[in-house]
Amino acid sequence: MSDSSPLPPVRLHTEAELARDALSTPLVSRAARLARWAGPDTRVDAGGGLVDEQLPAAAEALGLSGDDAAADASEAWRVAVDAGLVEVVDEDEGTVTAGEDLALLTAGSPQDVLAVWLSAVETVLADASVPDLDGLVDQEGEVDLSALDWDPAGEAEFLDGVLGNLYLLTAGEDTPGAPVPLPALAASVIVPSDMGEPTNDVLEQVSDAMMRLDDQFRMLEPVGLVAYQPVDEALMADADEEPAAPVDDTDVSRYGMVRLTPLGLYGMRARLLEAGYAAPAVGDLADKGADALLDGTAQFPPGAAQAETEQWLQRRESLAAARELLAAARGSDAGAPLRRLRCQQALSLVGASAEPALREVLDDAELGGLARVWLSEHGAVDVPAPSEAMVYWLTIDTVAAQLAAEGNSEELRALVEGLARQHGGFFDAVWRVDHPATADVLEAMGRLHPDKKVAKEARKAAFKARSQQGG
Repeated sequence: MSDSSPLPPVRLHTEAELARDALSTPLVSRAARLARWAGPDTRVDAGGGLVDEQLPAAAEALGLSGDDAAADASEAWRVAVDAGLVEVVDEDEGTVTAGEDLALLTAGSPQDVLAVWLSAVETVLADASVPDLDGLVDQEGEVDLSALDWDPAGEAEFLDGVLGNLYLLTAGEDTPGAPVPLPALAASVIVPSDMGEPTNDVLEQVSDAMMRLDDQFRMLEPVGLVAYQPVDEALMADADEEPAAPVDDTDVSRYGMVRLTPLGLYGMRARLLEAGYAAPAVGDLADKGADALLDGTAQFPPGAAQAETEQWLQRRESLAAARELLAAARGSDAGAPLRRLRCQQALSLVGASAEPALREVLDDAELGGLARVWLSEHGAVDVPAPSEAMVYWLTIDTVAAQLAAEGNSEELRALVEGLARQHGGFFDAVWRVDHPATADVLEAMGRLHPDKKVAKEARKAAFKARSQQGG
């Protein structure tokens, strides 16, 4: 991901809802319970970790049992220390006390709770980037780091890249929050975008990445960052072993499915913002001016743009909002046509009480056309018919806006074909339109129209328009 390109806007739950989610995550809940459990006899080692002798008691306090109980208690303790729920009082003695942030979980604001949760996330992400060291312990009980092929920065970068791609997929408008197959997610960071058919070497890298991610997502789920369906254990069984039950080889979910939770979406956005990315969220513009709204939603998908606009309108009286939108839609710069399109879409959400604002701009060269459209759609009377010049100007403005919003889409291609078919002598008249985008629109029509003769007419008209504009 490029830190200069804005990411898709996301729709976040309220901070109050997210804070409740954070408090209910298994890891934060355990960390808080251990922070309250700790007392004068609790001891930590030089790194702040709970000493081995006290891990069984900590696991018992958490109601944990089984082979992983001590490890889970140790992880919860590390989160408690890193998140400020526990404070080391004397490093030499290894004594602790409740941290200042522990009280925030019950008496703090939602933002306070989420700040504690974000600290927990950073701890777990750091742990998830560390490889399994169990097989590297020598006869003296020490870890043989020389046998470890581990690049800490590279491992962290890999996991960040995976989570970044998962964020992009979660933020998508078509299937927001839909689970992503683990093979597809691994391939998104391994397979080069310009590679047609992956080589065997690349496929092996994807398979290795899947196994790493399976372990990492299992670690990230208890902190509430992801919802994860692990890889089917049967897939990792020896080839000679008979499966315990019939398996469906076409079921992609057996290879692991993952999605960001609503809390995870919030957390990833916070991390992306911290890293310098432009990561908008619906509602960011609600308290900004109309100019910020129209420019900010220019590249939003339709659903997100409407949701943002609805929130903006909810804070304003309809007539005042309409006047502010119309004023912000003026301009002859390259972004003005798309601003006017967004203005027109926003005005479609405004009630009839905004009519005076639209009548005030009927004679405006840039706004008069869209004002007539709005008034007609709302059943207003005595709406003056537009001049031919205004119709052509509005046509150019509309196509320019669609080009900026969608590029050479099929919808735009259909619009271009319809314009050329419905208006006899269209190109002979339209090249004279005094609009900054006239030549660019005609050139686009020449590219998009499937009829070679019509496309040639459009290109000739574009040449005339550019000559008229002095270009």
